[in-house]
Amino acid sequence: MAERSFKEEVQKLRIPAGEEFHGEGILAVTKALLQSGVSYVGGYQGAPISHLMDVLGDANDILAELGVHFENSASEATAAAMLAASVNYPLRGAITFKSTVGTNVASDALANLASGGVTGGALIIVGEDYGEGSSIMQERSHAFAMKSQMWLLDPRPNLTAIVDSVEYGFELSEYSNTPVMLELRLRSCHLHGSFITKENKRPTFTRKEAMENPRRDVSRIVLPPASFMHEQEKINQRMPAAIQFIKDRKINEMISNGKKDFGIITQGGLYNTVMRGLQLLGLADIYGNSEIPVYVLNVTYPIIADEVEEFAKDKRALLLFEEGQPDYIEQNIHSILRKADATAKLHGKDVLVMAGEYTPTVVTKGLLSFVRMYAPDLIKENDLPAIVLPPDSPEHPMAIKLTQGEVHMRPPGFCTGCPERPIFSALKLAERETGKHHVSADIGCHLFSILPPFDIGATTMGYGLGSAGAAGFQDANSEKPVLAFMGDGGFWHNGLTSGVGNAVFNESNQVLVVVDNAYSAATGGQDILSSAADNPIRSTKHPIERAVRGVGVKWAKTVTNTYKVDELRDTFIDALTSKEPGPKVIVAQSECTLNRTRRERPLAAKAEKEGKRVVRERYGIDPETCTGDHSCIRISGCPSLSITANPDPLRKEPIATVLSSCVGCGLCGENAHAAALCPSFYRTQVISNPTAWDRFITSLRNAYISRLQSGIERRYAGIEPEASTAELVSA
Repeated sequence: MAERSFKEEVQKLRIPAGEEFHGEGILAVTKALLQSGVSYVGGYQGAPISHLMDVLGDANDILAELGVHFENSASEATAAAMLAASVNYPLRGAITFKSTVGTNVASDALANLASGGVTGGALIIVGEDYGEGSSIMQERSHAFAMKSQMWLLDPRPNLTAIVDSVEYGFELSEYSNTPVMLELRLRSCHLHGSFITKENKRPTFTRKEAMENPRRDVSRIVLPPASFMHEQEKINQRMPAAIQFIKDRKINEMISNGKKDFGIITQGGLYNTVMRGLQLLGLADIYGNSEIPVYVLNVTYPIIADEVEEFAKDKRALLLFEEGQPDYIEQNIHSILRKADATAKLHGKDVLVMAGEYTPTVVTKGLLSFVRMYAPDLIKENDLPAIVLPPDSPEHPMAIKLTQGEVHMRPPGFCTGCPERPIFSALKLAERETGKHHVSADIGCHLFSILPPFDIGATTMGYGLGSAGAAGFQDANSEKPVLAFMGDGGFWHNGLTSGVGNAVFNESNQVLVVVDNAYSAATGGQDILSSAADNPIRSTKHPIERAVRGVGVKWAKTVTNTYKVDELRDTFIDALTSKEPGPKVIVAQSECTLNRTRRERPLAAKAEKEGKRVVRERYGIDPETCTGDHSCIRISGCPSLSITANPDPLRKEPIATVLSSCVGCGLCGENAHAAALCPSFYRTQVISNPTAWDRFITSLRNAYISRLQSGIERRYAGIEPEASTAELVSA
């Protein structure tokens, strides 16, 4: 199950033409696709647009009514290759995935698509995962668009602008026979707003017509000499057509042009942040009316030279907001201005930072510096926002109020009750006997193992590349294997071929652990081939162990309960000491506790409300038994395990304690047993709506415990509660 359901929201996709649509950015994108007459949609889930795939999945009935085919693609490359349907036929197709890593995976298919060109509109919706909200390396999509000569749209964060960009994207693609990239930033995907709807359209040309009337055009296939012609086509035909379309439709916007003799050029995606900065400086209002001319690049490639020259002709200076590096747009505009002999001076990375996200603070400071240079009289120096103050100023909203070391850093880690935590607990226990190994990590929740308290993992090369990342560590003179990890999502993405198949083919002596929680957790909880759930529109329940044996793995074991730490530890030892040639694969299965909780908590609450018996398990630590060694914390790292003051006045060491956030997974007790730690953990059952039998058993237990405790009370008879430590010692 995905982490969020859109079953109710997708009904908004049926809103007829002329009405006002209110909703989230990703819903608006889906509505725009349907309004554009899209024929097929595919993609690979992943932040920041993972929910777009979830919306499409939940709207499958609506898509089917309109004759739209939707696929959850195996990878970004699979999705990109789908667009081949638009090469020879007037079929509108859209794909979506996270950039830049998704674009990298899809690069082969996209490069071939851009070379041969398209007949139908081909739209690639990429989530620009950059800056503070990013989960990946800091790179941009812009370079790929330039390299392959695909047009790049970057609409301002406004639902009307986003919907228009989807529709313009298809038209621009068809008009210039070129695939178009639509870049959506994290905040654009999840902002809320409204737009006026149009009617949903069935595709004017159907896939059935294409299949029954096949076409081919050898000049569209990327083989010499056609490929040489494609390069000339891009420059001499497709780009001029694209530029003319962008100018005719006025996709880029000029705001308040002519008000001042200096201006601002900004990427569309940064528009809201720039306007907020102007507003904070008193140079714009909340409705977007600016005192300074603004040129909004809703198309960031190609840059329209005529528009830049027009905007710059009566200005002394321009400030360009281009987030990230290298400064592709700045170099492009510099070239345009110099070739046109324009006198306007272009500022960009000299006033703003070269790298890093353009946050409101960064943008506002850059605006302030720029305006001070060209119109200082516009700045009210006594009324500046606090964010432009020096970081060490006490008035700065982000000023550090504590000295270093007062608050200890707590690294991010696994959720409470996570079934992946015991995997690494078991590995640490196994390494007591086998010694340490080089560990090649992978993308997913399990990557938290590289941080304390586990400190397991040396590298990560990409999604599903944990096994491939260990390929270089092979030596016939060493009997010690390398360890590799990957998740089940990464396994089906490309790990089976690039990792397991590669290891079998090269007879690699490695132990691969596939962390299997029955869905692609790294991308939002979507079903995959090995999911245990029944999926009405997908084929599931295909075991990972069967797949690895199918490509030649001889040693493979599936562990169905990762909370059995001692069993998992023994499995690790067996694999790490096995003399079986070739790779060894351990499939570690357990359902994500968060997912299980999302499913079970509403059912438990309903049962409790109906007066039915509901049992919840909690764990605790006996303060008199705990030694204060804290090995349990070092082996587990569970957020529910903490320390508290020792109740024994004769002992100073703080003892371990279990917080109320405990979900009763039992790992702390399993670790204590497997590692032969102190027996201080106990399990408690919290029963709602207890039966008569529950009450009877509880009364018997209380009576028995009271009898056992009475002897302790007699031993301490005569000791006053206020007795000092010295008196207790003498006693």
